[in-house]
Amino acid sequence: MSRLYFLIALLFLTFTISDNSYGKSKPPINENSYFGEKSPGLIPQLFEPEIVSPDGLFEGGTFSPDMTEFYFTRKNGKYKQRTFFVIRYENNHWGQESETKIRWPQFSFDGNIMYQGKEYREKTDTGWSPLKSAGEFLNEQAHGLSVTSNGTYYFPFFKKEDNGHGNLGYSRLIDGKYENPKKLGTEINTGEYIAHPYVARDESYLIWDVVREDGYGQADIYISFRRKDGTWLPAMNMGPTINTALQESSPQVTPDGKYLFFTRGEWKEKEDGSRNYVGKRYWVDAQVIDNLRAQQ
Repeated sequence: MSRLYFLIALLFLTFTISDNSYGKSKPPINENSYFGEKSPGLIPQLFEPEIVSPDGLFEGGTFSPDMTEFYFTRKNGKYKQRTFFVIRYENNHWGQESETKIRWPQFSFDGNIMYQGKEYREKTDTGWSPLKSAGEFLNEQAHGLSVTSNGTYYFPFFKKEDNGHGNLGYSRLIDGKYENPKKLGTEINTGEYIAHPYVARDESYLIWDVVREDGYGQADIYISFRRKDGTWLPAMNMGPTINTALQESSPQVTPDGKYLFFTRGEWKEKEDGSRNYVGKRYWVDAQVIDNLRAQQ
């Protein structure tokens, strides 16, 4: 598996930061919040609503914390280049999508910060601020990030001594400044191509994708729960209903805490001999997380 895996898988990273306790500003959830799609149970189902995927070219997307905006991408077919869209929920229904210059936005729990890679925007009375640098602590960040409710960043980073393999780490906000990244232990950092972390709002669990010997195929999705003393339990493969012989990656929990989303796909060879990753978003009841927690 090449570094190209990371570049492609990153495109499917969608970031919402939530868990079952999603704070005081509860999103206005109703039957249309997920475009009228029938809720999945404990077996993952393809998430491809007609409104965002009329031609089957929808890749994936992310909801804003208040569930009134959905940022998503389409590719292939008439979209020779990956194209970015936003669709808004207004007057009790979803409107018409429009193209946007905002690429793969990620949001703080309260919705006041939009993260875009190593930069971010702040919400103002007139809209979003210009992009600002998050700081030098993210210089080695790659392939996703996730931020807790108190502002702690979790992200993969690369160091020369790691021979090109990423490690998950974190950086806390201390006295108004982010500390140098600290690498997590082997409970988390075992395997190859470690990427795309999702951390619970209260840091009670961490989910990410990685290639490990005990996996079901290519990259699988793993979870680790945090002990009360702040240490992490050994990672658990999320099991054969989530992971398959295909490549699973980019996990996220929705702002209402109800569903786990992830990408499932495979590499396909083109006529010119090059390879193209084709993945789709799946969703499953977030009860799967509690079920795994009960096994600890």
